Amino acid sequence: MTEFNLQVQENSERLDRYLSQELPDLSRSRIQQLIEQGKVQLNDRVCTSKKINVKAGDRITLEIPEAQPLELVAEDIALDILYEDDQLLILNKPAGLVVHPAPGHPDGTLVNALLAHCPNLPGIGGVQRPGIVHRLDKDTTGAIAIAKTDLAYQHLQAQLQAKTARREYLGVVYGAPKAESGVIDLPIGRHRQDRKKMAVVPIEQGGRHAVTHWRVLERLGNYTLIHFQLETGRTHQIRVHSAKIGHPIVGDPVYGSGRSIGVNLPGQALHAWRLQLQHPLFGNLIEVTAPPPQTFLTLLEVLRRRSAIS
Repeated sequence: MTEFNLQVQENSERLDRYLSQELPDLSRSRIQQLIEQGKVQLNDRVCTSKKINVKAGDRITLEIPEAQPLELVAEDIALDILYEDDQLLILNKPAGLVVHPAPGHPDGTLVNALLAHCPNLPGIGGVQRPGIVHRLDKDTTGAIAIAKTDLAYQHLQAQLQAKTARREYLGVVYGAPKAESGVIDLPIGRHRQDRKKMAVVPIEQGGRHAVTHWRVLERLGNYTLIHFQLETGRTHQIRVHSAKIGHPIVGDPVYGSGRSIGVNLPGQALHAWRLQLQHPLFGNLIEVTAPPPQTFLTLLEVLRRRSAIS
């Protein structure tokens, strides 16, 4: 169990809002849940009202129970394998597949599929995300590497931290950038109001260094096909950076414009196209290219026809 003890310095607003400001790593909904569960004490008495206003001098204690481990079950889910040996597995992840179990997605995830494909995977990299070195968002498609041994897990993590692994993406964005290429160097952190979102957040306010390199591949009228290369790997990095410079990823339900493009997309038009890394055991360079899904190719075909007509 984790416990937080807070002393209110000045008259403030309702309890849940105060706690979400003081404890930015917890979502507001999670804080409200803890209040309802009787895990919050106000002046040494259990408080189950999230709306009560806190005052200067109030003492607040918040208890967070230890997370209960999820029961991981092997599931026979088809995998599109791009590369595999005894140390390493690289897959072409489809849209809609969540990488690891979490509240709301207890099964049907990539981890469940991996446990069926690699029975020796449990214990590598943690109980709830065995072998997962990096992740892709649910609706982002493309290449993702899985470590099959502890040695591979540690080696691949070190490559990501040292920025020697190369991760390239293809994305279709709204608008037409004036330049042909550029670098977005803006820190990313949890959104202050919506804890399910990420945002550009100053380092001094909890943001983490994030750098994205981009280059125009094809101009399609008021849309653009862009090649992205990650220097860092923050949550939602390309999606947040693209939206921040005024060119959100097409079909992005969180950071996009909300405009319909007339093509049925499963999510954002973002694909992890190429992955380059050093083999964890032999040291040779492995480069894998993941073919984009048909929905991504259809989107490009439609936009090419439209731009040719206009």
